[in-house]
Amino acid sequence: MVLLCLRIADVWKSEPDDKNKNRALEPVEVDTTADSVAMEQSTHLKFKGVPIDGSLAQFLSRMQSKGFEVTSGRQDEIHRLEGDFAGFKQCEVYVSTLDNQDLVSRITVCFPIQDQWKNLYGDYKTLKEMLVEKYGRPVSCVERFTDYLGNTGEETYLMHSVSRGGCKYVTRFSTDEGDITLSIEQREGLYCFAQLVYQDKENSQAVRKSAIDDL
Repeated sequence: MVLLCLRIADVWKSEPDDKNKNRALEPVEVDTTADSVAMEQSTHLKFKGVPIDGSLAQFLSRMQSKGFEVTSGRQDEIHRLEGDFAGFKQCEVYVSTLDNQDLVSRITVCFPIQDQWKNLYGDYKTLKEMLVEKYGRPVSCVERFTDYLGNTGEETYLMHSVSRGGCKYVTRFSTDEGDITLSIEQREGLYCFAQLVYQDKENSQAVRKSAIDDL
């Protein structure tokens, strides 16, 4: 668990104030039947059937009903959960909201850390195959090593290349509701894992509009 938590320590800069943390964790009372209908009819990109939209508290409540556990308080608009996903045990799920807005816009899934290339690539390959089956052909796919270590083809050197940032395995799928990006990632030069990012299109456009309005 400690290893998993270190993955995105570099993007957390400060502790939130208690007011924001408590507000995010307040239970949300919902009519489950009506909520199920609302989720089904949503035009937003979905993660485990849950629309990537709405308030953080609402999204967390919905994810908890799917069996996920909230494992951290809110920090820099990011909240962490843990649970099983796509056949993988104990995945870390990071929920991001728009800057200065209580609106969920992006979900990042970090799969279990691997220390062997065959297992790391195996996770990536398995996820890619399932995504192709669900979403069709990817809109882009880059799978190569950018340094001499990765190009040796030897298992040990391949992992060294990944940990040094020399592995560029990225596959992106696009739907009307948003984008899904699969990649092989590393943190701190030690922890290597497959990662999925779900980016809702509608809320991403809201971010762009807000940025343009600032100009």
